[in-house]
Amino acid sequence: MVYVDEATWEWRGQFWCHLLADSIDELHEFAARLGLRRSWFQGSSRFPHYDLTVNKRLLAIRLGAQAVDARTAVVRARTLRAGVAASHPVQTELQWA
Repeated sequence: MVYVDEATWEWRGQFWCHLLADSIDELHEFAARLGLRRSWFQGSSRFPHYDLTVNKRLLAIRLGAQAVDARTAVVRARTLRAGVAASHPVQTELQWA
């Protein structure tokens, strides 16, 4: 499953949110469907995600992403982070602060 949280922060005149998924492969595949560049992947942050503008968030929902509140997004992010860290313990790109 793919998830989008609420657009909560403003940057460069737009509101932004996070695109998350149950697996990294699913996340990348969905991001490609949205037309996002792989280089925009936030793999070195606290949790793997893509940042989305409000318009991309609406498109993601139309394409099947589940809109979730901040609390649910944190739970999904922790689950994904734990799964990725367990399966890729050596890759520095997938380690978080």
